[in-house]
Parts: sequence; structure tokens; C-alpha cells
Amino acid sequence: MASGIQTLRLRRREPSKPTPSHPARHTGILQDQLRRTSRRPWNPDYSTAVRILLLVRVAGAMYSNIQDCDEVFNFWEPLHYLDHGHGFQTWEVTPTFSIRSWAYILLHLPAARLPSSLSLGKRPAFFGVRIFLAVLSTLCEARLCRTVIGTINERVGRYLFFMLLFNAGMWNATAAFLPSSFAMYATTLAFAFSLEPPSIKSSARTLRVTLLFATGAIVGWPFALALSLPFVFEELFVLGADRVDPALRSKWMAARWRRLIAAAFVAALIFIPVISIDSVAYRRWTIVPWNIVRYNVFGGSERGPDLYGTSPWYFYILNLLLNFNILFVLAFASVPALAITHCIDHKRLGLTKPGLDQSSPFTLLALRLTPLYLWTAILTAQAHKEERFMFPAYPLICFNAAVTVYLLRGWMEVAYVAIKKSSFRASRSIVFSTATLSIIVISGLISISRILALWHYYHAPLSIFSHFEGSELPRLLNDTGLLPPLPAGVEDGDRPSIDFTPLKEFDLRLCLGKEWHRFPGHYLVPNGVSVYFVKNDFEGLLPAKFRSVDNVKNEPWWDRGGSRITPAGLNGLNKEVHDYYVPVETCDYLVDLDFPRHPTSSEHETRYAVDEQTWQRVMCLPFLDASHSLLLTRTLWLPGVWWQSKNEFGDYCLLKNRERVSKKEHDFIARTQEEK
Repeated sequence: MASGIQTLRLRRREPSKPTPSHPARHTGILQDQLRRTSRRPWNPDYSTAVRILLLVRVAGAMYSNIQDCDEVFNFWEPLHYLDHGHGFQTWEVTPTFSIRSWAYILLHLPAARLPSSLSLGKRPAFFGVRIFLAVLSTLCEARLCRTVIGTINERVGRYLFFMLLFNAGMWNATAAFLPSSFAMYATTLAFAFSLEPPSIKSSARTLRVTLLFATGAIVGWPFALALSLPFVFEELFVLGADRVDPALRSKWMAARWRRLIAAAFVAALIFIPVISIDSVAYRRWTIVPWNIVRYNVFGGSERGPDLYGTSPWYFYILNLLLNFNILFVLAFASVPALAITHCIDHKRLGLTKPGLDQSSPFTLLALRLTPLYLWTAILTAQAHKEERFMFPAYPLICFNAAVTVYLLRGWMEVAYVAIKKSSFRASRSIVFSTATLSIIVISGLISISRILALWHYYHAPLSIFSHFEGSELPRLLNDTGLLPPLPAGVEDGDRPSIDFTPLKEFDLRLCLGKEWHRFPGHYLVPNGVSVYFVKNDFEGLLPAKFRSVDNVKNEPWWDRGGSRITPAGLNGLNKEVHDYYVPVETCDYLVDLDFPRHPTSSEHETRYAVDEQTWQRVMCLPFLDASHSLLLTRTLWLPGVWWQSKNEFGDYCLLKNRERVSKKEHDFIARTQEEK
């Protein structure tokens, strides 16, 4: 068999003799002169790329918002339960439905416990997990960039690096504690390995890519496996780096099929630890990836994802424009741009007239551009749409856009030669680098403006909970004498980590009304404070609470009763359970959002923030009233009075029940004095 199969390596185009009647043929000489008269485009090596990307990704881990309540209630809360023995439990994380994997959650437990082992408290654990995710994403992104440089083109690799670096979509996705983000990491690394053309002489590519796609689907999100379909097609039917005698094609194809099937069997072994962990946690035999598919695809008319909202077909167009701006347009123009390049600059990718025994580089590149189109089409066809569903394809958006920019540069080179009649002058021109630099810079600046908008307009929930832990609760402990005095010479801002254990003496209740969906999780609420819901206008199902564990250290994760119990009322039909609410009068603290210029009030949503007789404003921060703000100014952030005057803001407040908290403080002080 080997005698009929040879390896083909894609090469850069050799310069050809110019023919004045066909300007496109000058591009061979142009590329050669560009190589001789210009320096190679700068690209970071792997370690430099990691260091640069890590700066931005860690910043995203520290300062990005939590975009989706599903991240909190389905992942942060179960992780908190494993770590601290209490938290909210959704119907998805119950043995009755089991469509969330404890194996995926358990992967993050070491990152959460590392800060605790250093006596840094719960809040650092929250950021420790996010930084861990940021590091994973960084390593995968850097590998992708370096692989693109080596297998596609140096300029494409450089464009890709800066598109990933300065991008609002990646800012949101990389540190998100979501299976779709995990699938993004796996897809990024799998895509990097798949950029090497397939060859019958090397099975490493097949095994690596198959394992990575399978890991992203089995451990993370099963639907992400759809992104592997172009790879599967290429592996089975495309020659790639092989040169095969047509007479031996059937023998070659049989070998490729056997290799991929064998790799798939090896990848299926990933099911063993995942099914084992989930079955132990739920105390019943369960295959979570299949449960997810069954619920979302075969759930029937009475249940399924559509219960949680539907969106129009253009939802992802608007969302991707918001997160990727002009890169979105460039990304989806990649295949048409490749077709145009084939017509006007067909030597740009190297081999121009492949025979029956080898693959065209245009075919290979088209297959690399296809996953984004396929993924977008699949998600657009679904009625239920969410931003996080696109996460696995986010790096592919940047890759497709980078290819388009490179092809556009080629068109400009061809046009320049046609106009100036001189490939030498074209090789000396800076117009090409200026044009591509402008695209990268403009896209990056728009993304930075978007990131700043997310911070300035929507970061209030995280800031409020930070103030609650960092200022309000220490004040309470200090006023009641439970906070030890500062050592001599230590300022209040330099106070060591606070022990919030005495808070149990107060039985404090922090309540959430209509702002339940912006709750950042128990990791940002000290132990000793209980979180409850109060009735609001939302009529769907809110989470219940895990059965609490008193001694977490002595009860291992596999023996937690909460993961094996379905609390009464939890259902897969999004039906409200009134037993999950507490009367607002029983709350010590309340988080609420009020829009003074456009107030709304109903039977279940009182304007608590203006009831100064009952509620004291501990802290209020501005929060954008998007429905009454200009589209452009609410989407992007720019300094200046004029820009901000087009927006309207409400008050995102931490409120304190004056009477209840004051009485608890007074009673505790009196009881302490009596004991003395």
C-alpha cells in the first residue's frame, strides 16, 4: 500500500515569470520580493504568546461580569456545595433529571480549595477558579496561534493572535464556569491539531483531535461534537497530505476509516470516569451527555429548552455583532473570499492545479472554515437561543476573520500590481500593512469600548456583594464587638482575612427579589449569612436548596446526600413553587434594582429602595436602564458628558432592614453583657 501513497507538503508559491497581459500572475514575483525586501511579520513564540494572553485573560477573570444565571445556579452553586456544604440546587442537578455533570464540576474543586488551604477565604476561591479557567484558555489559544503560523500562514497567525487578544466575546467566554466554555477550550486545541493536513503515515493527528473533541463533548457539552464533522469528513474522504494512485484509492480509504474508528473507540473510554462519577454522585446509573441530548432534542411538547424562552432567527447575528463587531462580518465572508481568491489569485495558497492524486489547498482551507458556518446554522435552527451556546466557536470566528483579512490583502496586492504595472513598487508599499493594521486596530478599539461598557453599566451586582462582605458585615461585627481589634500599626484597609463564623449568632438573611437572576453565588456571600428569595413578578421555577452538610471536611464529596435527593417541588416544567419564597419582612438585607425616572411597581415588586422608613440604603451603584438608553451609547462606552447623557441609569442597591438589624445588634449586645 505504501508504494502508491506519498506525502504532499503544502509549500509557498515559487515566483513565476510575469506576463503583462495577466496582472494576477505578477503576484508570484511580488511575494518573492516582499520576502526579500521586508522583514518577516512579527509573531510571538509560544511562551511569549502565553504571557501576553495571560495578562488579558486573568484581567477578564478578575473583572468580567457573570453573564448568565445558569452559570451560577447550575455550576457555581453545586461547586460551593461540594466545597462548603450548602447552596442552591436546580432541577437539572437532581437524580430525577441529572442533566448536569458532577464530573465536570468536580474538576474545578481543587482550584476552589487551593485558596482555602492558604486561609484566604471564600472570595479568593471564586477568583481562583476563574483564573484557573483563564489559564486553560490561554494555553489553548496560544497553541492555536502557533499552529496557524506554522501550517497556514504567518500573517494569518498574527492577525489571529491580536483578534483573540482584543475581543469582547473572548473576554466574556474564557473565564466563564460553563460547559460551553470547557467545550471551547477543547475545540480550540482540537482545531489546532487538525490544521495539520491528514496523512496515512501519521495517526497522531487523528487520535489527538478525536480525543479532544470527545473530551469537550463528554465532559463539557455534547452538542459541541457537531464542530468535529468537517474534521471527520476530511479524515475519511480527503487526501490531505497524501498522494494516492487512483487505482489504490479504495485501499487508502479503508485504512483511513479503520484509523478513525479505532480513535473513536479509544475516545469513548472517556465515558468511563464521567459515568462513574455521575452515577456515584446521583446514586443511580446515569449518562449525563445522553440525558442532555434527550431533554433538549427528544423532550416532547411539554418540556424542553423552549420553556425558558425563544428568540428570533437573527438573535446570533445581533449577538455576534455585539461581541465581535467587524470580525463577525469578516468571519462569515471567509468562504466567499476564498472562492474569489481562487478566481483572481489562485496561486496564493501554493499548488494551483492538483491532480486526481492530491488535494487542493483551497479544499483543505475551505474545510477549516466550514465549522463556524455549520455551528451557526445548527444553533440558528433552534428556537431557544443563548449567548453561551456560541462559545465553542468563538476562536473559530477569529480564525475565519483572520483568513479573510489575509485574502483581502492578497486582492489589494493584485490590484496594486494591475494599476502600477510594477511588482517591485508593490513590494515596497506600506498600503497593505496599513490596511490590515487598520482592521485589527479598529476591531480591537470597538471591543475595548464594549468591555468598558460591560464594566461601567452592568458590574454593580459584583461590586455590591463585594461591599457587603468587605464593609457592611465587618461593620456589624465591629459594632457588636465580635471583630478583634486591629494590631498596632495596622490600618483598617490592611486588615487580615476576617473570620465571619460569629455571624451565625445573628442568623442573617440576605434576600433577592426580582434581582435573583443576577445573584453571583454563595462564594461571594460569607458563611453565616443565609440567602433567600422573596416573591416577585417572575412566575417560573427558582432553585431549591441542597440538603446542608454540617461537617464538610469529614463527609467526602461522593457521600453527600444533597446530590442524591430531589427537593420537593423541583420540576422540569418550569412551574413555580411558592414554598421557595420567604416573606420580605423576615429579611435583614435585600438586593434590589430601582429606576427612579421610570419606576415600576406591582403587587410583588414594591420599590423597596424608596421605602426609607423600612429600608436603609447601605450602598447603591448605577445600573444601566437599557430600555431607555440610546442603542449606540448603551452598547459601547466612551468618556464624556455628551455620550453618557444619552443613557439612563437606575440604582442597584444593598438595602438593610433598619428595625430587624438594629434589634439583632441590640439583643446580641444585651445578651453578651448578661453573660459577662
